[in-house]
Amino acid sequence: MNKAILQGAVEVPYVRRSPDSTTAWLGQAFEALLAQEGLSADRIDGLGVASFTLKPDRCVDLSWRLGLQLSWFMDDANGGVSGINLLQHAVAAIECGLARNIVLLAGDSFQPADFQDLVANYNRTTQTLLRPLRIANPNSLFALLTQRHMAQHGLERSDYGQLVRAQRRHASRNPQALYRGDMTLDDYLSAPLVADPLGIFDCVPVVSGANALLIRHVDELRPGQPGVRVKAMQTCHNVDQQEGDGLSTGLARIQGRLFDQAGLRPHDIDLISVYDDYPVMSLVQLQDLGFVTGSMQHFLRETVAEDRLAINTSGGQLSAGQAGTAGGMHGLVEVVRQLTGRCGTRSQPNARTAIVSGYGMVEYRYGMCANAVILETTP
Repeated sequence: MNKAILQGAVEVPYVRRSPDSTTAWLGQAFEALLAQEGLSADRIDGLGVASFTLKPDRCVDLSWRLGLQLSWFMDDANGGVSGINLLQHAVAAIECGLARNIVLLAGDSFQPADFQDLVANYNRTTQTLLRPLRIANPNSLFALLTQRHMAQHGLERSDYGQLVRAQRRHASRNPQALYRGDMTLDDYLSAPLVADPLGIFDCVPVVSGANALLIRHVDELRPGQPGVRVKAMQTCHNVDQQEGDGLSTGLARIQGRLFDQAGLRPHDIDLISVYDDYPVMSLVQLQDLGFVTGSMQHFLRETVAEDRLAINTSGGQLSAGQAGTAGGMHGLVEVVRQLTGRCGTRSQPNARTAIVSGYGMVEYRYGMCANAVILETTP
């Protein structure tokens, strides 16, 4: 993975409600990325798209609307793993000589009916097993998982609030985060319950928006241009995950290979971005990846509460919002911007390495797949 360089990253500011189509959002992200990097569309020969609501169109339809001539293209609608999944294939395409300048796009525009249709018909299992029980929404499933997690680790609701509030502190310095206002522990605890023990601040807000990444062959960059290199990537499809208790993901299985491939260990990582649709899943992933040392209580009440780790420095989806499949690219965009010095006054000083994880495709019980990538700045 020495030829592929992540050069640019863009997030079109999310909005709570939007009359614009998914095609329009993805087009905005594409144009903003090219404008930022000073490229013309005729230089782009690869396109990857992740979206739930672009249907019935696909990547090839969008490429025609954007006026692109492609030698590589790919669709992905695997939710929270889609961003890293697309990146994995894009890097392979560049390494194999199939393309030299690839843009990855992810995004969705939701009307209320669109989101209800998505959660009720997420996949065949949801249709046949969950919808008849009238619990075909992730809040109910992850409320039960949070109860189990609380019991296993001896946690209180306030402990989850430490993570939510830490991310809101990051969001307060991110002008693109949708929710940036100060949040006290009382604010968190007194918020309306959605599904006990989940309050409104524990549930990722559904928004509309789009993200974009540019991956280039190293020879396409001008000398001195900032870039980010992939050190390691691993994916795990959790065939047996549905039989477990949900308190571990496929990241636990691939964690050793991931860090061995990168030649690093968790203490070498400067920035951490984990997929955060619910606080419990952030904590499960952080533990699977080796960042929780000691008890979970200690980790939340000291490490997280005192901002000893740079976790989800954009504010994460819990503060920035989840624009459908853009949530699977949100963390990638954030760390690429951080590592290339494009976060202004909220930049993490001297950050050179980062890890991003994805978790997605909820089946009858839990997420079906997980992936992670370790990135570093180029010399």
